[in-house]
Amino acid sequence: MITNLAQGVTAFTSNAFLVSGERTVLVDAGANFDVVTPLRERVDDLEAVVVTHTHPDHVGNLAAVKDAFDVDAWGYDTAQEGIDHAIEDEEAVALGDHEYVALHTPGHKDDHLCFYAPDAEILFAGDLIFQNGGFGRTDLAEGDRATLIESVDRVRERVDPELAELHAGHGPSVTNEAYGHVELAARMARQA
Repeated sequence: MITNLAQGVTAFTSNAFLVSGERTVLVDAGANFDVVTPLRERVDDLEAVVVTHTHPDHVGNLAAVKDAFDVDAWGYDTAQEGIDHAIEDEEAVALGDHEYVALHTPGHKDDHLCFYAPDAEILFAGDLIFQNGGFGRTDLAEGDRATLIESVDRVRERVDPELAELHAGHGPSVTNEAYGHVELAARMARQA
């Protein structure tokens, strides 16, 4: 089960997805709101925090979650503050009840990862792809439009057209014809 703990929060934050199941994890910790209380209301134990990338709106609450649940954080680059363990490109990562493949997808930020579960057809897209063809900013440090387009194309080619769920770093999740949003992001990133 996937629950967005940042849903309804009006502060500047990323989404923070609690993925319950065999390996209960938090995908991105969000920022500028109390994520620990809603976590404690839903789970007694958390096994890890998995980070799509280390922009402040995704990791602002990371230290609080790590302290409250005595867990480590996993991300692409252990040189980034708060990241304890590296996730390599194409590495298998258990989130909830499914195995995901980590896809290194720079362009928005150098340490950006997406997570795709082929059996469940679920994609955690971080700030690479959003609903309605939106895509990550490239005007921040480490942003690069050409690299972002390559990353979006990589995801588009990797995920199945029957993609069931797309969970983005901001905005609503897509649970209806999610692949179309990935295709649209590939087109929109080229036009902007």
